[in-house]
Amino acid sequence: MPRTAKRHRTLQLLFLVPALAYLIPFFAYPVIKNVLMGFQEYTTRTFYTGEAPWVGLRNYSEVIGSAVFDRAVLNTVLFTAGSILGQFVLGLGIALYFRRRFPLSGVLRSLILLPWLIPLIVSGAVWRWILDQDNGALNRVLHANPGWLTSTSLALIACIIVNIWIGIPFNATILHGGLQGIPAELYEAAELDGATGWKAFRHVTWPLLRPVVSVVLVLGVVYTLKVLDIILGLTGGGPANATQTLATQSYHLSFVEFDFGQGAALSNILIVLSLAFAIVYLRANRRAIDES
Repeated sequence: MPRTAKRHRTLQLLFLVPALAYLIPFFAYPVIKNVLMGFQEYTTRTFYTGEAPWVGLRNYSEVIGSAVFDRAVLNTVLFTAGSILGQFVLGLGIALYFRRRFPLSGVLRSLILLPWLIPLIVSGAVWRWILDQDNGALNRVLHANPGWLTSTSLALIACIIVNIWIGIPFNATILHGGLQGIPAELYEAAELDGATGWKAFRHVTWPLLRPVVSVVLVLGVVYTLKVLDIILGLTGGGPANATQTLATQSYHLSFVEFDFGQGAALSNILIVLSLAFAIVYLRANRRAIDES
């Protein structure tokens, strides 16, 4: 290999060093440690004795066989699907609206980011006050008392609504950036062929926006599957496990019951579900793009 090529290769590797220095201790090690803990009896006693006996798949069998697991899986699916649908539809609508130029459009776009910038625990506390059964602002406006956070039939819906509110800025911002990358000349050409309004969106906007949509949906699902702060801040997984998800159950096992082995096992299941969705969706989307 020529000396110049070697220098370029060495320089490229050196640029990777800062990224590896961050990823290995703060990402790779925790993931590997969590995977190993899922196969160990890892409790508070381990911190004193240093012993974490290998139990194989026992943690997984106990977690999957628990009375809460089926409900947690169903709640996770409903919470994720409802949140992603609401965030994406409303975010896309806002992104399309802000393609227009009008007074204060830049200021309003900046204000849309506020729900995303506020710490989640603060958002949860504010929404808990808004939805409070006795003194909530929403119930006072509605002159009703449906028990948003105390009803087993409404608590999950309330959590979904709050998560949609938090996720709209992310969807709107990324989708708006994707829309800005579509050349205006394509819409002018489509208009000459009679494609305006919905037809222009279907035949011009959506095909060119599909790669951005893929990124938004995959990141949204992966993020939503592990949402913890909002549910803990609003309901704590209750009432009667009505809002218990895989993420909150993993937290409960690890930091309430202090069974870190079972908590790690459940979080590993969550990681596998996230990876499976990402792989299946991206492959299906790539196949659809190739066919079109």
